[in-house]
Amino acid sequence: MSKKSLSDLVLSAKNQDASCLDDYDPNSMPVIQARQYIRDFLTPVAETELLPLLGTLGRVVAEDIFSPHNVPNHDNSAMDGYAFNADSIARAGTDTTHLKIIGTAFAGNAFAGRVGAGECVRIMTGGVMPEGADTVMAQERVTADAQQVSFTEQPKRGMNVRYAGEDLKLGQVVLPKGHLMRPADLGLVASLGIGEIKVYRKLRVAFFSTGDELASIGQPLEVGQVYDSNRYTLYGMLARMGVEIQDLGVVRDDPVLLEKMLTKAASYADVILTSGGVSVGEADFMKQLLENLGQVLFWKVAMKPGRPLAYGKVRQAHYFGLPGNPVAVMVTFYQFVREALLVLMGQPAPTPSPLLEAVCTTSIRKLKGRTEFQRGILYPAEDGTWKVKPTGNQSSGVLSSMSLANCFIVLDDDVGNLDAGAMVRVQVMDGVA
Repeated sequence: MSKKSLSDLVLSAKNQDASCLDDYDPNSMPVIQARQYIRDFLTPVAETELLPLLGTLGRVVAEDIFSPHNVPNHDNSAMDGYAFNADSIARAGTDTTHLKIIGTAFAGNAFAGRVGAGECVRIMTGGVMPEGADTVMAQERVTADAQQVSFTEQPKRGMNVRYAGEDLKLGQVVLPKGHLMRPADLGLVASLGIGEIKVYRKLRVAFFSTGDELASIGQPLEVGQVYDSNRYTLYGMLARMGVEIQDLGVVRDDPVLLEKMLTKAASYADVILTSGGVSVGEADFMKQLLENLGQVLFWKVAMKPGRPLAYGKVRQAHYFGLPGNPVAVMVTFYQFVREALLVLMGQPAPTPSPLLEAVCTTSIRKLKGRTEFQRGILYPAEDGTWKVKPTGNQSSGVLSSMSLANCFIVLDDDVGNLDAGAMVRVQVMDGVA
């Protein structure tokens, strides 16, 4: 799909028949549609840098990595044992096979001669297959002395042999452009003898909180104030993604200060995140400011928690206006921001968080017409099944529920009240949270 401008997307949505957009409402967009609208508008970073291999963990590969040789680069033994030619095996039911030991092949120290009929070479795991040999019998399955080995089995030709190029072939794409480097990938690339690779530059993300009621840690709370926790959870979630972070602190509910901070952030960042200031209220100036500084695609999503979610652009920076409630900040980050950041980092199709099925141990009350992400505790029952229970109070202000939870209980918009024992879908936080 070709990229569209925000104004094109908004105009397209307004002009289409309601049946095509599931009763499109710019003030309360369905979760699935909001994800797709965001995805259609994302353009990954283009700048790259060449880094030493050990510095690429968590970075996105900027070009295909090809194998410069076969892996393994020679036929070798998969076992400690004896290498010989299968033609030397005695016929089934006739006699025991006896083979003369003519040498030894160690990993990194190959046998120099050729294995003839009725001969074998003692070989270690990883040792190069000697010329003339095509089969390996494990040492545990033979009787051996200093001069020969004996066995009665009828091994198949090629048994316990690893062939050149069996893992990777010369010229094969080992890691494709857009691949996120993981620990196993470091070893894989190192096995090719490659010491540095080209990756996309780090994504730059700036964030700040808004609100006169926010106090910083270390300051005494005045009447009506709360400590700003959102910046700390945002920092933690962003740090685990390996992006370049700029924490811009707290900005008061002053349109002049907010405009100044948005302009500053847009001059540096690829993505701007704010928490608070996007719901309906007398002190919420963000909507008008964003209309002046850029474009906004939507302001509300049909979900709980996290209904007041804004997405758009401030100049060239992508903008996510997250709710002010602590739980809603984390839910909207995981459901919308995380995937968007992965795409912007250079991954063309990031793997979504898997949805698993589990038995819910308690009843759940829910209204149809919106998607809910309830915090849950997923655990294995004694009978081997997976069960989940809500953490209790599901208010979007109860941040302790996110600390207790290890999953989201995902309840789609067409789901209503559920009885205890119902099957539900869960989204595991481990590796994401």
